[in-house]
Amino acid sequence: MTPMQRLRRLTIGGSAALAALAMLPAPASSEQLAKNLFGSQKLPAATAARSYGFYSKGCFSGGVAIATDGPAWQAMRLSRNRRWGHPTMINLIEKLSREARKDGWPGLLLGDISQPRGGPMLTGHASHQIGLDADVWLTPMPSRRLSASERENMSATSVIRKGGLTVDERLWTPAHARLLQRAASYPEVERILVHPGIKKKLCDTVTGDRSWLRKIRPFWGHDYHFHIRIGCQPGSSGCKEQEATPRGDGCDKSLAWWFTEEPWRPNKNPDKPKARDIMTMASLPRECRAVLEAPSPVSEAAVTVGGDGTALAAAPSRELEQSGTAAIAPAAPPVAASAYAPDLGRRAPIPQPRPRVDP
Repeated sequence: MTPMQRLRRLTIGGSAALAALAMLPAPASSEQLAKNLFGSQKLPAATAARSYGFYSKGCFSGGVAIATDGPAWQAMRLSRNRRWGHPTMINLIEKLSREARKDGWPGLLLGDISQPRGGPMLTGHASHQIGLDADVWLTPMPSRRLSASERENMSATSVIRKGGLTVDERLWTPAHARLLQRAASYPEVERILVHPGIKKKLCDTVTGDRSWLRKIRPFWGHDYHFHIRIGCQPGSSGCKEQEATPRGDGCDKSLAWWFTEEPWRPNKNPDKPKARDIMTMASLPRECRAVLEAPSPVSEAAVTVGGDGTALAAAPSRELEQSGTAAIAPAAPPVAASAYAPDLGRRAPIPQPRPRVDP
């Protein structure tokens, strides 16, 4: 039985409990910035896996973490605590790491996925809020384990020519293309965001089956990593779908637009605050308050996916259990043990003025 099958078999209900919590009066802290509330969470909500809201305005419960190290991956920027995601996303990353090795890619260096309970982040991304987004560096994993300091300070390598819009031929390899094709091959994946120069390189060089190019979408900033986005998962009735990608392989005038002056003009309103910096709990789906109040699992290890997909049981912490809080929201099911993206919106990505770059 695969880790994914095990997750589905062992998943238990949690929606009723979250719905009950969502009906409670809003607490006094409801007007606090949502990024501060979600950014302070260290562990996920120990309830069934559910995504609420949209990729850039929502949260999720029942999250699991990917281990900091696996047979074919290493997680970066560990201090951010953004190794969490919906179980489907975490298992997809683990699967990609294994299968990409068959294509000649040595292993994945993982960027941000989500915070333990999702929601707006203290810094960086506008999306990555519902556990269905993940960033993977375009830098191949080294043959040794990186130190904690290296994981915090090592920079990913841009594959785009300095001062240009096309790939640096000294850095780009066929293995990069195979990695992106492998990621796009999974039916759960709806979009993969890359720098326009990467998209152009694929359009110019891919032969044979080009259908997977439809999922490869150009967007600002993705020169040293690519962004994987999967669709809303079964059971997440409160998850808002994104619009489907346009028909065709995307190697048309929509791509040509990226090589004009317009996309790279300075932002007309650079001082406008980002949504995450003003978003309160009132801006998020009502269920997100319940997600914040739900109990935590007994430990991080209990909800961490390792290289072999070993299933470990997760339950509310002993303190919550003794206090009676655990009765409000059931325990999480047993589960298989930087890059910044602007708000993509419901029609992402579409031509629009260049957004202000995050620090």
